[in-house]
Amino acid sequence: MHVTMVRTTVPMLLVLTFALSFAGEPPRPQTSSASSIEGTYTLLSRQLPDGTVLKPPDIMGLWTYTKAHRNFNIVQKDAAGKFRSFSLVSTYTLTGTEYRETVLFSIRTDQIGGKDIVYDLSGQTRSAPVTVDGGRIQFKLPFELRPLVFEGNKVTATAADNANADIWEKIE
Repeated sequence: MHVTMVRTTVPMLLVLTFALSFAGEPPRPQTSSASSIEGTYTLLSRQLPDGTVLKPPDIMGLWTYTKAHRNFNIVQKDAAGKFRSFSLVSTYTLTGTEYRETVLFSIRTDQIGGKDIVYDLSGQTRSAPVTVDGGRIQFKLPFELRPLVFEGNKVTATAADNANADIWEKIE
């Protein structure tokens, strides 16, 4: 009985090994054709339409992209000591053709403009087309309609109405 088992098992293993050698490599997970935007960025400056440039401590921000999450925080203090801030936590995916984001929560305050605090826990998902050209990645943030340009260790974020332009630098 042991001899019969060896006679049938060994040829079957040889056939299986031979067949697998022609099957090629196993499928690999799909990867994005877009470069990575992962990292932590700090706000260097904000240029206003009149040419005024705000820098820390008048405006400060920290922005992080992990593999799947975005965490964004910015705060501005005016000459009268009033504040404006925006914080956002979301999930995202980035491919060579699309940026898709789902808001987990956000909080917007605007003492400067005299507005109430706004909380968003909507869970909405939106997307925007992406352009990749070499190491340059461009897309509009789907909830803020703010065009972004990632290039090298810098990000330029221009307000939709050109009200300001923010320059961010990758620190990690």
